[in-house]
Amino acid sequence: MNKRRALLIVDVQPTFCEGGELPVQGGNLCAVRIANHVKKHARDYTLIVTSQDWHIDPGAHFSDHPDFIDTWPVHGVADTPNAQLQASISGLPIDVSVKKGMYASAYSAFEGVDEAGNSLESILRDHAIDEVDVCGLALSHCVKESALDAQRLGFETVVYTDLSEPVTRELGQTALEQLQDNQVVCCRSCTYTTEVHAHA
Repeated sequence: MNKRRALLIVDVQPTFCEGGELPVQGGNLCAVRIANHVKKHARDYTLIVTSQDWHIDPGAHFSDHPDFIDTWPVHGVADTPNAQLQASISGLPIDVSVKKGMYASAYSAFEGVDEAGNSLESILRDHAIDEVDVCGLALSHCVKESALDAQRLGFETVVYTDLSEPVTRELGQTALEQLQDNQVVCCRSCTYTTEVHAHA
């Protein structure tokens, strides 16, 4: 029996791309690679989901003197242009969009809700999703936390390393080790599509 897959595109927003308030190096090119992947493989997915930081008052998450570990410069402010989906992503055939972090840090997309207030977990369950492929920004933070939650909740979880970028290479490597320690598959999308999913 074919498994039902979702693609989760995490926080690919101008605020996290070059020119944004909290830019990840390579963010804009990462968005283009994700868009190309979706254009080639959209029919492989039952559901394509995006998440966005959508901060209103996230408390200590914002700081005038950020440590870039637990506190950060102002970013992803709700209803601002830089909190919208990055241009390469916004035109994709997105089925569900969840927003997170209105009043909290909310690194994981599973802390987000859609416009009707439905959680990401409930949305995936309602669509009988078995597998979640995760990509986006940043690998070392919100991608990692989203993938760990997906795996913890019982979804077979893969992180596409070529469709994600970390804040730094060192933090990215640490994230990959943590993901692999928690049985999350980390691989390039082209290899994964042709080999790991050959049974689907």
